[in-house]
Order: sequence, then structure tokens, then C-alpha cells
Amino acid sequence: MIAPIDHLMILPVILPAMAAAFLVLALRHHLRRQRMVSIVVTALLVGVAAWLFAQASDGTVRAYRLGDWPAPYGIVLVLDRLSATLLLLTAVLALCVVVYAAGGVDGRGRHFHPLFQFQLMGINGAFLTGDVFNLFVFFEVMLIASYGLMLHGGGPARLKAGFQYVAINLLASVVFLVGVGLIYAVTGTLNMADLAVKVPQVAAADAGLLKAGALLLFLVFATKAALVPLHWWLPATYAGTSAPVAALFMIMTKVGAYAIVRVYGLVFGDGAGPLAMAAAPLVIPAALLTLVLGTAGLLGSRTLRDLAAFAVIASMGTLLVAVGLFDADGLSAGLYYLVHSTLAGAALFLLAGLVQEGRGPAGDRLVPAPAMVGETLLGGLFFLCAIALVGLPPLSGFLGKVMILEAARASGLWPWIWALILAASLLMTFGFARAGSALFWASGPVSGTGPRLPIVPLGAVLALLALTLAWTLAAGPVADALQLTAHQALDRSVYIGAVLGPDARLAAGD
Repeated sequence: MIAPIDHLMILPVILPAMAAAFLVLALRHHLRRQRMVSIVVTALLVGVAAWLFAQASDGTVRAYRLGDWPAPYGIVLVLDRLSATLLLLTAVLALCVVVYAAGGVDGRGRHFHPLFQFQLMGINGAFLTGDVFNLFVFFEVMLIASYGLMLHGGGPARLKAGFQYVAINLLASVVFLVGVGLIYAVTGTLNMADLAVKVPQVAAADAGLLKAGALLLFLVFATKAALVPLHWWLPATYAGTSAPVAALFMIMTKVGAYAIVRVYGLVFGDGAGPLAMAAAPLVIPAALLTLVLGTAGLLGSRTLRDLAAFAVIASMGTLLVAVGLFDADGLSAGLYYLVHSTLAGAALFLLAGLVQEGRGPAGDRLVPAPAMVGETLLGGLFFLCAIALVGLPPLSGFLGKVMILEAARASGLWPWIWALILAASLLMTFGFARAGSALFWASGPVSGTGPRLPIVPLGAVLALLALTLAWTLAAGPVADALQLTAHQALDRSVYIGAVLGPDARLAAGD
């Protein structure tokens, strides 16, 4: 039986879903009320996520079976340290973003807040689901909402970028379904815990078909994570949409990274028989290429939004190097860097929105222009974002990269990893310095006609940078906690036992 308190596990999914429906049906013509409801609901999500994080911190993996149907026959949600960490990160990021959007961006098109809440529903569901097919379902919910958010406000450039984004993700969805079909045809199940039990038992004659399905899923997750050569959709999409949407999208690439960890750590990880580590040889080489390409794109960027988008690609390369180690040290370092890059990247996108509004016709192009109102403050915030994203001391980007470099010592590719991460950091420093000089150093006298800095959006940027600083100051205890998170995420037996029961855990040989 499901304990009454365990019903709170489903709130991160149903709360934004119900809020979105209410916003559409009851408040579709009342933007101010939509803002109030959306901010309150997102703040409630922060509270729920914090409570779930506290529950998961005791080390227990909890399974919620909808309708009390036993796994693997029913829909199951699973809460562990990893999913709880990402739920809390999503909620905190979403609260900062929705506050920024309420400063006026949400009024440039229709239905921003319903789409925003549906987006949160899809992201939270992807982090909680214990079933590969329902992972596909939540991916689609997340992507459909992101289509609307990406195009919110309209414009030819945004429409062009939106077409590319929709096309690549529709293709990825088709590949996802084919991969899911192959896996189900061989194993007869899509429950992740049940797959972890059955994959090692697959007959040798069916192993090739199952591996094909596993690699097709990897292609889909790599697309979501913007892994080279499946990254090309990201720069135009992130640079082409509005600042708060791009900031929220910072968590979407992390959904792809999470799916790689969950599926290839649990189902196709150590203990999966002949299919163990099916995708592992591909991750680190592709991640290093992603880092190189992201750095090159950053150096050639002509706008601040382009620079931020390529910084995302570079950060995903660094993150996926850590994920590709598929051990506890690499994953814990990657998780620390994941939180850092999400907060710092979102702050840069929101800051780019303020710069674009403040510079008038020059927008966020990296060219000299009349000084904007509040240039000194914005320049200081850009400097902090640059330090964080490049990985210079003393902020958390530096600590995260040091952790990843230390964890990479166990890999045979460690010389390449060290050389490319350090070289990329140096080159990114030059790229950010060039951008900062063009935006804040080479500007002319104040035009006197620019808009005043909006207080509420500026507060959202300050909040994200304050969280980045807090993440730096708490690095010691956070690293210890993430080490436990990584060990639990890679422990197949604990997950299988929580979902299928202790008998299945014993049957799996763990």
C-alpha cells in the first residue's frame, strides 16, 4: 500500500499541470492574475521539491505506483537522491525565470504562463519516471510546451530557429519510438527496474537487436544533451528565443544528460551482461568534440546571446566528460558542475536580455555603442558570469572543473581530457574578455535615452548569481552529499529493490 505521505511525490507533475489548465480556462485574458498564479505555483513547487529532497536525503529510494498497480505493469514514479536534486534545481531555476518574465517579457505573446507550467510538468515527469515509455511521454510534453515558448513573441528569426528546433525534435521522437519498440520486442517490458533484471538474461541471438535499441535511445538522449554531432539545433534555438525561455532551457539539456545516466547506468551499466556499458565508449570522445566546438563557436560569436548559447555547448561537453566516466567520482563531480552550469548559464541569458533592452538599436551585438543606463552594474554582473562559466577561481565553475579533472585520472583518455578542458578554459577567457570589452569598455558616452534598469528582472539575475556563490561556499558538504548521490544512482540493486521488491533484487544477483 502507498503511504499517504508518499502521494506528495506526484505533486511536481500534477501541480503545474493543474495550474496550466486553470490559467488557460479561467485567466486567459488576465495577464496580471496569470503572473500571480504562476509565481505562487512555482514557489509551491520549490517547497515541494525541497521537502522531497529532504526525504530522499536519508538514502531511501521511494517508488510511487499510480493506482497501486504493481510494477512493472503499472505506471511508477521513483524518487532517489539524483531525481530529488534535479527536481529542486528545476524548481529554483523556474522561480527565478518566471519572476524575470513577469517584468514584461510574458506580455509579448499569448499563453506564456500556461506553456511555462506545462514545461515544468514535462521536465519534472522526466526526472521522476521509472519507465522508458513514460520518459518518452514526458519528453513530448516538455517539447510541445517548449515549441510554444520558443516561438513566444514571434518574429522571422525566431520562426526560422523554431522550425529547425521542431524538425530535429520530431525526428528524435521518431527515433525514440523505434528504439523503445526494439527494446520492448526483445524484453517484453519498458520498466527500467524490470529492464535492469531482464537485459542480462537476454539470449545471445537477441542481443544485437537489443543493442540497436539501446544505441537509438542514446542518439535521442545525445540530441537532447546537444552532444556533437547532434548539437546543431541549440545555438540558433537558444539565441533566437527570449531571455527567460533560453534560461529555462538550461535545464532541458540536463534532462538529456540525466537520461544517459539513468538508462545507461541502471539498465545498460555494469551487470548488464554482454550489453554492459553499451554506449560508454561513445560518450567521452563525443563530449570532448562538443567542448572544442562550443569553445570555437564562443570565440566567433557576434552577439551576447550567441556567446551564451555556445557557452552552453561547451559546458555540456565538460559535463558529459564527467558523465562518460560512469563511476561515482565522475558522476559526483559532474553533478556539482551540472548545478553550477545551469545557474550561471541561466544568469547569463537573463543578463543578455537586459543588455539587449538597454542598448537600443545595437541590441546585444558585440560592437561599440552608446553606454547604457546601469552599465557599471551590468558590466560587473557580466564579469561574474564570465568567471563562473569559464571556470576561473574562486567561483564554483573552477571547483567543478577541478573535481572533473581529478575524477578523469582514472580514464585512459585523461591526458586528452586535461589538455582540452584547460585549453578550452583559456580560450573561453579570451572570448568573454572580447565580449565584455565590446559591450562595456568600448562604449561611448551615455545616450541618456535608454530605459532604466527593470528592478524585478535584475533581481532574478542577482538571485541566480547569489545561488552560484552559495554553491561555491557550500562546496565541501555539497561534494560529500553528491558522492552519496552518485553511489546510489549507480547502485542497480537498490533501485530494483525499491521498484520491484526485495525478491527481484535477489533474483538480479545484486
